[in-house]
Amino acid sequence: MTAPITPDLLTVPRKDEPQKPNLIGMSREALQEAMIAAGASAGQAKMRATQLWSWLYTRGVQGFDEMTNLGKPFRAALDELYEIRRPEIVERQVSIDGTRKYLLRINGGHEVEMVYIPEEDRGTLCVSSQVGCTLTCSFCHTGTQKLVRNLTAAEIVGQVLLARDDLGEWPQPGQRPQDIHDSGKRLLSNVVMMGMGEPLYNFDAVRDALKIIMDGDGLSLSRRRVTLSTSGVVPAMARAGEEIGCLLAISLHGTTDAIRDPLVPINKRWNIEALMQACRDYPRLSNAERITFEYVMLKDVNDSDADAKRLIKMIAGIPAKVNLIPFNPWPGAPYECSDWERIEAFAEIVNKAGYASPVRTPRGRDILAACGQLKSATERARRERVGL
Repeated sequence: MTAPITPDLLTVPRKDEPQKPNLIGMSREALQEAMIAAGASAGQAKMRATQLWSWLYTRGVQGFDEMTNLGKPFRAALDELYEIRRPEIVERQVSIDGTRKYLLRINGGHEVEMVYIPEEDRGTLCVSSQVGCTLTCSFCHTGTQKLVRNLTAAEIVGQVLLARDDLGEWPQPGQRPQDIHDSGKRLLSNVVMMGMGEPLYNFDAVRDALKIIMDGDGLSLSRRRVTLSTSGVVPAMARAGEEIGCLLAISLHGTTDAIRDPLVPINKRWNIEALMQACRDYPRLSNAERITFEYVMLKDVNDSDADAKRLIKMIAGIPAKVNLIPFNPWPGAPYECSDWERIEAFAEIVNKAGYASPVRTPRGRDILAACGQLKSATERARRERVGL
């Protein structure tokens, strides 16, 4: 008998649209300009911005009154001009396996989802970059939701801040930030841009947000613990390596253009040959920083021995690993998951060719939080059904 779902729900009323600029998501340079606007001299601006940066991203404070190394008049000036604003948690669900899915409200009343996946050796936050998606990948639930808009850098960084709020992972009074960062037991240790949307179609905001997330004086996540997943926006891939520098994952799922075209329609614009060349040209490619190829296992679609052998030839010469993802069903999905024996046989072929080919353990399926299942519209419909 399947264990019951035990949702942990939190609902909040919608707030009026904020009018003041948000300090979250600003670059260090923009923060310096904000400090001058609040009354700091040009000579003081860099120091004040550094203090603000620490309060926002090392301590996680949400109010200017908590910034005790700033004078009261300066705090009042900041409060008059700016806000410290995160997205709102509309709903939080906790899976029977510990996975947490959050429905978040952002400016304009729009909603996105993010997912936190706890594991023994890490805690991974799956972050969204857009409300909806333009790619219409046929195996992905998010692809059935039309694109509404891109998220801002503040709304992307805000997801990480919210997760740390919910996990209670900010330094307590008297505790040094490095006591958390250096413990090796961070609850939120990894970020993956694999939530709703195509990150490279929102390049500037994603780049600016990830720079904040990877900044060593703030949230301090190593770039090797941050992964950006793209379905294959070929012209932006090299730029991502140069300007962001995090790890790269490719949402692949097919070994011929005929197979991949209906699964990942962007393939009609940049086909497998162009995508593989962009992978070979990726600026940070090395044995220490391999590209991850994500491959969802679809019964009788892309899971044959021939597919596995073509995959090996496709990625030959690219330092890589292959994540095999059992298809996660969603209402109305046109596919079935490959049989377990077929997945294992596929993995063995890839592994024998010298590529790591772990099979991803489905997490959060019971709350539609697994890979390919995110769609905020389904959450709104579910709330209506239960009368929330």
